[in-house]
Amino acid sequence: MARELPLRAVAAQIIQAVEQGESLSQCLPHTAADLDPDLRPQLQALCYGTCRWFHRLDSELNGRLRKPLRRQDRVIHHLMLVALFQLRFSDNATYAILNETVEACKALGKTPLAGLVNGVLRAAEREGAPEPATDEARYSHPGWMIAKLQHNWPDQWAAILDANNIQAPMTLRVNTLHGTRDEYLERLREAGIPGEATRFAPHGIQLERPVPVDLLPGFNDGDASVQDEAAQLCTQWLQPEPGQRILDACAAPGGKTCAILEVTTNQAEVIAIDESAQRLPRIQENLDRLHLSATLKEADAGDTDSWWDGALFDSILLDVPCSATGVIRRHPDIKLLRRETDITPLAGIQSGLLANLWATLKPGGRLVYATCSVFPQENSRIIRRFLDQQTDASLLPADAPWGLDTGYGRQLLPDPQSHDGFFYACLVKGRPEECQ
Repeated sequence: MARELPLRAVAAQIIQAVEQGESLSQCLPHTAADLDPDLRPQLQALCYGTCRWFHRLDSELNGRLRKPLRRQDRVIHHLMLVALFQLRFSDNATYAILNETVEACKALGKTPLAGLVNGVLRAAEREGAPEPATDEARYSHPGWMIAKLQHNWPDQWAAILDANNIQAPMTLRVNTLHGTRDEYLERLREAGIPGEATRFAPHGIQLERPVPVDLLPGFNDGDASVQDEAAQLCTQWLQPEPGQRILDACAAPGGKTCAILEVTTNQAEVIAIDESAQRLPRIQENLDRLHLSATLKEADAGDTDSWWDGALFDSILLDVPCSATGVIRRHPDIKLLRRETDITPLAGIQSGLLANLWATLKPGGRLVYATCSVFPQENSRIIRRFLDQQTDASLLPADAPWGLDTGYGRQLLPDPQSHDGFFYACLVKGRPEECQ
C-alpha cells in the first residue's frame, strides 16, 4: 500500500494503527521499507508530529465535526489529523496541504468524504487554531496522565508535559576505548557537526541538531553510539570494573551493555538477557560495531531457573520494563498506547524482577534499579517496599549533581534542553560500607 498511496494517506493508516495499539517502532520500519528512501524522513516527521500533538489536534477536529465519522471511515479522521498537524506545526504551503489531503482521501477509497475533508480543513485554515478548552488539549496528553503527574509532581507537572512536547536532542556516547570526548568533539567540528559536552555524563556529547548516523565520524567503526545522557549515567551508579561478572537484565537494545563493556575496557564477563528473540540481534549488532563481547541469552530475567548457572554476580543492572513516561518526547506514541491500568501490572513485574534477581547477587555486590518512568509507583515506591521486605538490602546514598532525591533513589525529570526522564536506585547486598 505504501507504494501506491500518497504519503499523507500512509501516515493516516499508521496513526490509525497506533490508536489501535501498535507502536510507531512496529509500524514505521515495515511501511517505510516500501517507500522511496527520500520520503522516509517525511513519513516519520508526519507520524511523530501527529502523535506528539494528537490530543490537541483531535480536540480541534472533534469540535469541527458535526458528528463522528463511522468506524469504517476512521482513517479519514486520522488523515485530517495529519493535515491539521501540518497546518499548525509545519511550514508547508496551505494550498498544498489542502489539495493533497483531498487527493489522499480519494486514494483511500473515500471519495464521498472528500467534500467534508475540504470543508473542515478550509475552515481550520481560515479560522486558525482554537484556544484549547481543556488541559488534555492544552498540553496534548491524555487526561489520566496529566492528573497523575499533577498528583505525583505538584510543582513540576506542567514543565514535564511541556518538555514531552519538545523533540529530544541527539546525544552521543563516545567510545573511550577509541579516543577521548575532547578528541571526538574536534572530529565533529571538522565534519561541520556542532555539539557540546553533556553536563553530567562524562563521555556524552549533545549535538546542536540531529544528523544521520552515517555522517558521524567513525560511527561505523564503533567510535561513538547514540544514547541519551540519562541512560549513560548507569555506569556511574554501577561502577563496573574489569574482571567482574556483571548481569544486564532486560538488556535490549544493548546501549547500556556496551557502555558497561567500554568502561571495563571489554574485560568484564557481561551476561545480557532479554526475553525477546527479535531484540537480541540488535544487541549483537551494537556489540559487533563497537568491537565488544558479551554473552547474550534469550530468557525471562525473573525466571532464574531457566537461565542462571548459579554463579553469583558482582553487579546487576536491572533496567526494568516500565511505562516509558520519561521518554515520551522520543516516543510520542506512548501518549496513545499507554493506559492508566498498565501501571499497577508493570509495578508487579518490576517488584518481581527485583526480588528474583536479588538472589543472584554476591554479598557486597551492587544492584542498580533503573526505569525511564517518572511515576513514583514504578520507582521510589518499588524500592521502599523492597527494603521493607529484604533484610539484607541497603540503599546507597543518592548523592549526585543531577535529578531529585526521592529518599529511595534519584529521579531525573525530562529536560527540554538535555536528558530524558529516568530513575536510578543503587542497592547493596549487606551493609552499605561493604560496597564502598
